[in-house]
Amino acid sequence: MKKHLSIGLSALALAALLSGCGGGATTTTPTSAAPATSAPAESSAPASSASASMAAAVLSVGESKAGQIVVADKGLSVYYFTKNTKDSGNSACTGACLTSWPPVTSTTATPTVNGVTGKVGTIPTADGKMQVTINGMPIYYYSKDQAAGDTTGQGVGGVWYLVAPSGEMITAPPVP
Repeated sequence: MKKHLSIGLSALALAALLSGCGGGATTTTPTSAAPATSAPAESSAPASSASASMAAAVLSVGESKAGQIVVADKGLSVYYFTKNTKDSGNSACTGACLTSWPPVTSTTATPTVNGVTGKVGTIPTADGKMQVTINGMPIYYYSKDQAAGDTTGQGVGGVWYLVAPSGEMITAPPVP
């Protein structure tokens, strides 16, 4: 089991390196916000398998050099992909893109939010999971963000940007 996990993590790291995606490192610190609430879902997709990284996405607010941002599982920053179309119900990040930019998924159509005021919902993924959306846009993690506070995906390729609690895209360049 350990050998398989090691090989999988090595492959993920190699794929991220080969993707050529880089960015300046900044940090975030989770903040306390309003009590947890649930927002209505944009669609009802089937529940994902037990292999999902979290039972229900829990979105909250973190502080960063870019200001307040949305963070998810374990305080990891979340990003928008500008090649997605708002309210389209699908993701433009497919295949190899998903290696570097895994979707934020949920096993419930109504992910829990804490301080996020944008409209939170879900869309179906190609493998039957539910990808979390904010204001109709799918959200993603960045594989190079390994710890709470990492925001190395900001501005990568001119198409990946942090998400503000209101659901707005933060397009300011990364702060060194």
